[in-house]
Amino acid sequence: MVKAVAVLTGSQGVQGTVFFDQEAENGPTVVNASLTGLKPGDHGFHIHALGDTTNGCMSTGPHFNPHGKVHGSPLDEIRHAGDLGNVTAKEDGTVNFTTTDTQIPLLGPLSIIGRAVVVHAESDDLGKGGHELSLSTGNAGGRVACGVIGLKG
Repeated sequence: MVKAVAVLTGSQGVQGTVFFDQEAENGPTVVNASLTGLKPGDHGFHIHALGDTTNGCMSTGPHFNPHGKVHGSPLDEIRHAGDLGNVTAKEDGTVNFTTTDTQIPLLGPLSIIGRAVVVHAESDDLGKGGHELSLSTGNAGGRVACGVIGLKG
């Protein structure tokens, strides 16, 4: 089993931890996120291409998209590999989120190790909103927290 973690920090007190577990090289990756400080409601939740936070979350680049597809839902066949949909913050601003995904491996040539997790200010429209940004970013707004994905001991 391979394990990874990203410690997220951001603006206005948004913070959290995201854990990744992959049991086998060709198996799915389990994602467990715990976040605080978000406004209540849905927030886009993505893997971004770069593990660079030298300019805060803005330097993490676009969504991780090794196959050159358009933005979509994590349930869509056509989507960026890093499209993990939305997390929903409760009234107290907390999120506890678990998902399993087959397009974000911790092993192999398309590993997400060294890339970044980004939480967005707004809801991801999953590529279906009709906005000019729907098919590239899900029109999910600014980046409120991010962290680099690293191996966990």
